[in-house]
Amino acid sequence: MTNPTIPTVTLNNGVAMPQLGFGVFQVPDEETEAAVSAALEAGYRSIDTATIYGNERSVGRAIAASGVPREELFLTTKLWNSDHERAVEAYDASVERLGMEADLYLIHWPTPGRDLYLRAWEGLERLYADKRVRAIGVSNFRPEHLDRVVSQRGIVPAVNQIEVHPLLQQRDIQAADTRLGVATEAWSPLAKGGALLAEEAVTAIAERLGRTPAQVVIRWHLQQDRIVIPKTVTPARMAENLDVFDFDLTADDLAALDALEDGTRTGPDPATFNGA
Repeated sequence: MTNPTIPTVTLNNGVAMPQLGFGVFQVPDEETEAAVSAALEAGYRSIDTATIYGNERSVGRAIAASGVPREELFLTTKLWNSDHERAVEAYDASVERLGMEADLYLIHWPTPGRDLYLRAWEGLERLYADKRVRAIGVSNFRPEHLDRVVSQRGIVPAVNQIEVHPLLQQRDIQAADTRLGVATEAWSPLAKGGALLAEEAVTAIAERLGRTPAQVVIRWHLQQDRIVIPKTVTPARMAENLDVFDFDLTADDLAALDALEDGTRTGPDPATFNGA
């Protein structure tokens, strides 16, 4: 299944998910079809979108036009915060826009102030029981949210997609994922580039290895067993981000990148975010 050069992570229900995928967060709808088409042509076989991104139709069009067999692809979309009480209906709407069922469906945010994520999870469990989706999971869930789902519902999430990069490692959440058998998937894995990719610790490793700073950071994720979904609309960078399987970082390299932690977020704090 999938591109043989991309390793897979076996989720807790036995489903294999490519460890490196392509994200379309903040890609404008009018640019998404071309971006996903280019990503598929470059060799990506996992595509990550969400209802709130407003580009599910374009993702679906790109997949349909690609000629890549559906069974070779892994497609993720997400349930938005305002739909926690109508998860099945919201998924139906995503399927209509995508033109196909997803492989992985995630609750996008716990929005603890609303306290409806257990209701949402019940809906996802129904979709999974009906074999409408191959795996179900969550996004931006903290340990207390994960523990509550696991203790009160029947299915352990397969994936927890959280913001992770060297500046914000969220080790408490990663430890909870590991304890519960949940795969950690990193969004914003390059911390929106810029400052992180200019850090001396990153550039020195890149120079020594003859690699780009982005490749070094992606490799840091992969060697710590995270699933990662870097985003770019530039075909050359798509290829660059995929060319990360023929080198290794040393233990010292990994430690140097770990030491960059400073708590910098690129997105909201899931402990307090309750956005519509």
